[in-house]
Amino acid sequence: MNINSETPAALEAILFACGAPVPFERLCEILGVNSEGLREAAAILKNKYSDDRENGIQLITVEGAYQLCTKAYVAEYVKKALELRKAPPLSKAALEVLAIIAYNQPVTRSFIEMVRGVDSSAIVASLTDKGLVCEKGTLDAPGRPVLFGTTDAFLRCFGLESIEDLPKTELQMAGEQVALDFSGEPENNNEEEKGNNNEQQ
Repeated sequence: MNINSETPAALEAILFACGAPVPFERLCEILGVNSEGLREAAAILKNKYSDDRENGIQLITVEGAYQLCTKAYVAEYVKKALELRKAPPLSKAALEVLAIIAYNQPVTRSFIEMVRGVDSSAIVASLTDKGLVCEKGTLDAPGRPVLFGTTDAFLRCFGLESIEDLPKTELQMAGEQVALDFSGEPENNNEEEKGNNNEQQ
C-alpha cells in the first residue's frame, strides 16, 4: 500500500510516543504500508529534520528499526532539562574490551580475558551497567558461560546503523586466532598481571 498525506506525520507520532527504536515490520503493520512506503515516509521526515538551524531532532536507523533522537548540537540543553550529569569518557581498557566484544560477539568473558591477558570482569560489568553491552544467552559448554554482545545503545553512541558498519580491523580475526579453553578460567602469565585485576574502568 502506498503512503498518504498522513503517513509521515503518523510515523513521526509513533516514534515520538515510543521513544525506543521501533522495528520496520511493526511500523509497516501499524501504518498499513509496505517496506517501500515506509522508506518513503522516513525519507520525508529525514528531509524535514535536515536543517540543524530549525530542528533539534533527527530520524536514525538502528538494527532494522527507526528511532527519533536529539541532535548532538542541542545535547547540553537536553542534559540540563533532564538534570543529567555528563558521563565520564570510557577508559582505554573499557574501549578495548568493548572493541573485542563488538568485533567478535557473542563472546564469553573468558574469551575477552584470553585476548587481553588480564581479568576483565569488572570492565564487562561496567559496560553492562552503562547499557553498551548485554547478555546474549549462554554457550553450550561446561559451566554454561554467559555470552556478551553489544546493544542498540552502543550503535547509537557510535553512530552506526548496524554492527556490520563497524570499520574493518584486525580485531575481527581475534575469534580465529584465539582458541577458547572451556576447561577453566584463563591463567595469568605472571604476578604483574594479577595486579591488573583491579584495573580501572
